[in-house]
Amino acid sequence: MTTPEIAVTGLGMITPAGADTHTTWEQVCAGLPTARRLPELHGLPVDFACPVDADVDALVGGRRTWRMHRFVKLALIAARQAVADAGLDPASWDGSRVGVIIGVGVGGVSVLTDNVLKLHTTGPESVSPLLVPMMIPNAAAGEVAIALRAHGPSLAPATACASGATAIAVARDLLASGQCDVVVAGGAESVLQPLVVSGFTQLGALSRRTEDPGAASRPFAGDRDGFVMAEGAGVLVLERAADAAARGQRARALLTGVGATTDAHHPTAPDPQGRCARAAVAAALREADWSPYDIGHVNAHGTSTPLNDAMEAAVITRVFPHWPSVTSAKGVLGHSLAAAGAIEAALTVLTLETGLIPPVGNLDAPAVEFDLNCVTKQARPEHVETAVSHSFGFGGHNVVLAFQRGA
Repeated sequence: MTTPEIAVTGLGMITPAGADTHTTWEQVCAGLPTARRLPELHGLPVDFACPVDADVDALVGGRRTWRMHRFVKLALIAARQAVADAGLDPASWDGSRVGVIIGVGVGGVSVLTDNVLKLHTTGPESVSPLLVPMMIPNAAAGEVAIALRAHGPSLAPATACASGATAIAVARDLLASGQCDVVVAGGAESVLQPLVVSGFTQLGALSRRTEDPGAASRPFAGDRDGFVMAEGAGVLVLERAADAAARGQRARALLTGVGATTDAHHPTAPDPQGRCARAAVAAALREADWSPYDIGHVNAHGTSTPLNDAMEAAVITRVFPHWPSVTSAKGVLGHSLAAAGAIEAALTVLTLETGLIPPVGNLDAPAVEFDLNCVTKQARPEHVETAVSHSFGFGGHNVVLAFQRGA
């Protein structure tokens, strides 16, 4: 079967850098970190993160916000932006041909912890009837489908920090198989609360640079010591390129290849040799019918953790010996877990579209042992025709998306 060209026709983002795509892109290109101390984390060993500062309830609007957890609201805001950007109107499209795929890794933990306290202090009758619908990770996909009148397949892939990228991969498959004509796909996460932050801290995954939170997320730096937690959502609208052209909508980029593998190595640590990560890159390139030398840019997962960055640097060096430009948005945005892969896919599309590569926040130069062409200090103008976006998640999930500049 010949796979049709898949076009990205719409982008939507709400991140610590801004409540929309344009504002996020500007701050990411400026390399301005967003980490700060949060009152709700006061007293914890790690008391800082990268929050979304927008009035989320106001942006969602309407009377239904009471039934939604924050991660659902973020997903809905980004999805509406993406659909509008694609020039689509849910009031007039054939909703039976529209799919919604929103990756979420954790879900509504805060509502769970609040109700555990109620259960143990005042009894089972005080537990909210909204506990389950607000907590479940698929609530984002469900609420987005309701808001967009989308009656096609609706899924919530959970591949940890690769979930947003997995959602885009699934969207591609739905379009290629003919099950959908439009798919709204991305990721959302909001778990900046004491229990989850403490869990990641105890795991040793978070930066302890409490004296300077803004400088804590340092992808590929020699003195990196962990990631900075964040929240946010990124959503892309994907269509078959021929369908988009038929309605007069340009492709912001083409999704030309997808690679997905599993390390089967360790629950949280990547395979230090990066064998399956390399295989995911190779699979994406094979689908795109490209050689490694065809790639002009790598949007790295770049978490700022010692193990992940070392593994990924080795993968990039081995697979792409021609030294393509490399960036990671997490120096600015922190790590938004399930949302990260979708946000970074959207940023990759913007790099292809604008010819501008954002710098890695807080990075003056990569660690001496990394032979990487990292963009540092300021955005780099560079005409890029092709790029890959890497996403790696706990559990050994590796997802690589290959994009080509739109016409």
